[in-house]
Amino acid sequence: MQIRVSVFDAQPVVHQGLIELLPQHGFIVASRSLDGRQAVADVRQARADLVITDVRMPYVDGLKLLELLGDADLPCKCVVFTVHNNPTYVARAIALGAVDFVFKSEPEDHLISALRNAASGIPPAPESVFGRFREHMRQRKFERSQQHELTDRECQVLRHLGLGLSNREIGRSLGISVETVKEHVQNILRKQDSNDRTQAAVWAVRDGLVYGDVTPPARASNNEEATSTV
Repeated sequence: MQIRVSVFDAQPVVHQGLIELLPQHGFIVASRSLDGRQAVADVRQARADLVITDVRMPYVDGLKLLELLGDADLPCKCVVFTVHNNPTYVARAIALGAVDFVFKSEPEDHLISALRNAASGIPPAPESVFGRFREHMRQRKFERSQQHELTDRECQVLRHLGLGLSNREIGRSLGISVETVKEHVQNILRKQDSNDRTQAAVWAVRDGLVYGDVTPPARASNNEEATSTV
């Protein structure tokens, strides 16, 4: 069975490169666009199994695209493919439902492997950027701050604040309501005596709650990886 892919990338050279590369590896380019304005309609009409999107695009960026696709509850899996190695982008992509995060600086076989794994439901390796950040965001146990007396959940929310996530994104990441997130944020600000969430986020970074390593690890070649074939 061939995998249908929708491509969203604003860089014409990369866009065309993906269109030429993917069929060489058995994928069908079912739709393509230089921005995400019609993302939901495009993906639905294309009956796409996978979506490849950059982070920065005109009109509707890749992170908003992930949010829209998630709200539409379409049965596709999204892989972010970008040059931007920003920890906040990785964290927000995870919260918004992406299944992998691949850098354009990596060899093309890394992207192909990520797409094949995504289509087969195989999660990214724990040592990958995506795997490390996902585990970092899921971590529930903390050494409580004696100064601020934060609970483990409040530390977890504070970490998400430090990574730059909105209340809605934090709720999606942790599986809690936006109202519950707001309550945790208010408790954090009160215990820290912080004026706003920006000040709280700075405190999270300074206190070492935020993990910021977005350096991709060296990966084995496609022949050495135990991945599925398309």
